[in-house]
Amino acid sequence: MTQWLISIEGTDAGHHMALILALTAAVLHAVFGALQKGRHDPWLTRGAIDFCYFVMAIPFVVLVVPAPEPHMWPIFAVVWVIHVGYKLLQAWAYTKGAYTVVYPVVRGTGPLFTVIGAYLIFGETFTGTQWVGIAVLLAGIFGLALYNMVFLVSERDTLHAALGLAALTGLFVALYTTYDAYGIRATANPFTFLAWFFMIDGVFMPIVAIIKWRRMENRPTLGPLMARGMVGGVVAPFSFGAVMLATRLDKVGEAAVLRETSTVFAAIIGWVFLKETVGPRRIALMALIALGAVIVEMGG
Repeated sequence: MTQWLISIEGTDAGHHMALILALTAAVLHAVFGALQKGRHDPWLTRGAIDFCYFVMAIPFVVLVVPAPEPHMWPIFAVVWVIHVGYKLLQAWAYTKGAYTVVYPVVRGTGPLFTVIGAYLIFGETFTGTQWVGIAVLLAGIFGLALYNMVFLVSERDTLHAALGLAALTGLFVALYTTYDAYGIRATANPFTFLAWFFMIDGVFMPIVAIIKWRRMENRPTLGPLMARGMVGGVVAPFSFGAVMLATRLDKVGEAAVLRETSTVFAAIIGWVFLKETVGPRRIALMALIALGAVIVEMGG
């Protein structure tokens, strides 16, 4: 598997596989976001998820993948710091605003910053047609957030804080997308990066969650919380792992943009599972997001 992935880097086969991986990541990332916003406090949910994928990563680190090269340790340290910042901001934003407002703003600002970062770090450029696609996709994403702000938000008193945190979280999405792409390209075996990433990344939030849980007056029972953590612990490696592999196989910017079709899937999840309203305007905006992604892909 590893040798095959390495062999298709930079080829047409690699481009097509990166497309499949980025869209897979989009679906799974929407599921992951809904898990964090659902029944339990977002801080506790994130802690449970991180603990589960930390435990799941240990056998792969010990028994399966080669050890990281010495130059990877400083990279892992920076990756850890960026992801801690992202997760703190994401959980904070979810405590301030509705999922269907926060999520589109995060996912809308993320790819724009990522495309800029990919140009500065990797020298990637987009065609004029692809920039049109990005504009269409972002118009759909921010239009969806605006619609939700006007018609659906219940947390009116914390709306401005939620939007500010969501935009800042989007900047951290761009930071981790570009830096993770740098990290996964810096090691010979991409699965070494992934296994060690999920073990290292899973250390911080469980500690935060335990502290928060112990301070609660009405503590939730751990069984349902850890069950949600188990689901998230399986979804996260496939979601984040898929987009990381996509950034190794093909352009970082394209993978980031295609992943943001997750906003469409997030709206569907919000409608079906979180009982949030979906009407013709939101369907039209979701179609705009999908159209933008198609333009980006076809214009490359």
